[in-house]
Amino acid sequence: MKLVTAAIALSALVAGPAFASKELAQKNNCLACHATDKKLVGPSYQEVAKKGKSVAELAKSIKAGGSGKYGPIPMPPQPQLSDADATALATWINAGAK
Repeated sequence: MKLVTAAIALSALVAGPAFASKELAQKNNCLACHATDKKLVGPSYQEVAKKGKSVAELAKSIKAGGSGKYGPIPMPPQPQLSDADATALATWINAGAK
């Protein structure tokens, strides 16, 4: 039974980044304010990636929100995101949001 539980946990970890995609961004309404290659309300994902934040730093910023990093319009906090989804989005953004 422990082996089955470990296999399920491992498959969830491996499958996690597969959800780090445009679909996850759409599901969480990220694309209402951000685009891959142009500024909308917020910065483009390419601009965010150029800042060079680690995945952990970016995931924390996604969940906490913030202001002043890219202009005067604040990003509201996203506390409803799980840590796994925030990390997946941060990984996707840092990889070019493709």
